[in-house]
Amino acid sequence: MDYVSALVPPVVMAVFFIGLVRVIVKTQGGAAKAKEDAAVDAALARAEGVRKVPAGGDA
Repeated sequence: MDYVSALVPPVVMAVFFIGLVRVIVKTQGGAAKAKEDAAVDAALARAEGVRKVPAGGDA
């Protein structure tokens, strides 16, 4: 019975990991996708604006 106790933790972790992946995949898209995409686009635009160096500045 030692083999059963040795296999239980990896099997339990695998089941939880598969469940986590399924939840992540199922929550992609949906009604909030446009809102999330807009938030990411805004964050990227702010990051690009901060990263630009003014003309004539030290680079």
